[in-house]
Amino acid sequence: IKNKGVANGGMAEFQEMMRQQLESSMHTELEKLLDTTTGAEREVSKKDFEGFKNLYHRFLQVKGPSVEWIKIKRPPEDSIQPYDKISARGLPDSMANSLNKLVVVKLNGGLGTSMGCKGPKSLISVRNENTFLDLTVQQIEHLNKTYNTDVPLVLMNSFNTDEDTKKILQKYTHHRVKIHTFNQSRYPRINKESLLPVATNLSMTGQNTEGWYPPGHGDIYASFYNSGLLDQLIAQGKEYIFVSNIDNLGATVDLHILHHLVSQPNGKRCEFIMEVTDKTRADVKGGTLIQYEGKLRLLEIAQVPKAHVDEFKSVSKFKIFNTNNLWISLAAIKRLQEQKAMDMEIIVNSKTLDGGQNVIQLETAVGAAIKSFDNALGINVPRSRFLPVKTTSDLLLVMSNLYSLEAGSLTMSPKREFPTTPHVKLGSSFTKVQEYLTRFESIPDMLELDHLTVSGDVTFGKNVSLKGTVIIIANHGDRIDIPAGSMLENKIVSGNLRILDH
Repeated sequence: IKNKGVANGGMAEFQEMMRQQLESSMHTELEKLLDTTTGAEREVSKKDFEGFKNLYHRFLQVKGPSVEWIKIKRPPEDSIQPYDKISARGLPDSMANSLNKLVVVKLNGGLGTSMGCKGPKSLISVRNENTFLDLTVQQIEHLNKTYNTDVPLVLMNSFNTDEDTKKILQKYTHHRVKIHTFNQSRYPRINKESLLPVATNLSMTGQNTEGWYPPGHGDIYASFYNSGLLDQLIAQGKEYIFVSNIDNLGATVDLHILHHLVSQPNGKRCEFIMEVTDKTRADVKGGTLIQYEGKLRLLEIAQVPKAHVDEFKSVSKFKIFNTNNLWISLAAIKRLQEQKAMDMEIIVNSKTLDGGQNVIQLETAVGAAIKSFDNALGINVPRSRFLPVKTTSDLLLVMSNLYSLEAGSLTMSPKREFPTTPHVKLGSSFTKVQEYLTRFESIPDMLELDHLTVSGDVTFGKNVSLKGTVIIIANHGDRIDIPAGSMLENKIVSGNLRILDH
């Protein structure tokens, strides 16, 4: 038994030695990468690498899941407030004072590749030729004009989206919105076998393009701080940021939540608000809020031990999920960055490069930092504040008559009898935006639709109306054309339905 103890102790020492060796090799490789460039690029990369080294160090230390299932508790009643309770307080006459303390930040690092588009996702047209970015600018401009305020827009770009976004920003010079940008970090992808970088130099061309990645939106705190923009905004009297994904069309500035933040009714300064909303079967993978070791904490599916994944997905045990609409104190971000006290779990994302090489990316999520902030709070908001457009199925909903557009904001049509959106599943022939657009001569009337499934080579004529449950399946090699003016209610259409001209 004694010997076994020695063996285990020796094993731990050996593992520690291996860890130190790996970390030392990584530092050497990063120095080599830095030596491939000079000047400003070198300085920026050096700052980025500091953050990466910290993440890599923690990655090597990690043993097992980051949560012990047995310690998970439901959040205390008062830590997640219903939105109705907050909005019932009403708004003061001087809303402008609160708005002048606010900055809107949109996460703009993503490309439109999953929808078959090149370039930033924010430049995809979603409604009446308006892109995600157009709608965001219209919303904030409307606020600034209505309340005579100066709410700026900040875009967190990635090296994938920065250049194209900056080109397009010129078109907003005459809008009443100040727009700032900063870039999130650029981290090296890690070879899964050697655990060392795959890139050979700092350039973004040729083979090396695949050597780099933006490390998830949890990087916002460090890159916002490093950019100098955080200090600049604090100097202008700004106190809070409202952060959301640029593809969430429901994430507009909510005056009730802002008033709650600024007026702090309980006397305690709340530094972080996470908007959560009730889970449906479609949201089983979304992160949820838990109480853990006395703190409110975000639990993501990636952190759940395999044996408990079904429990995590249960709509009855974990009733809410994170919309990634967050309200955060600027002074608190500055404090936590300077104290190096920002604590976020590492997400290990495995990928296979085009050449077949297996790599890992170390990422963090912006909401995971909730446990580092004082008096953090969840607010259970209406589902309408979560309207992400991730696929063309989502795009069909927001382009349809289910929504009306006013001053950049989409609102559910009062003619819709139920507050939930229909469940839409479009097949692979609709995945790419360009192809999707050619398959609809006009977007169908969907006011009374509950469920739509479309699979195979299907096209829709003008003024089609869909009601109840509609399933359209074209067999392989067949094509179905839904004729102009058709009304399909609780119908299954399959086989080869060609409508001949007559």
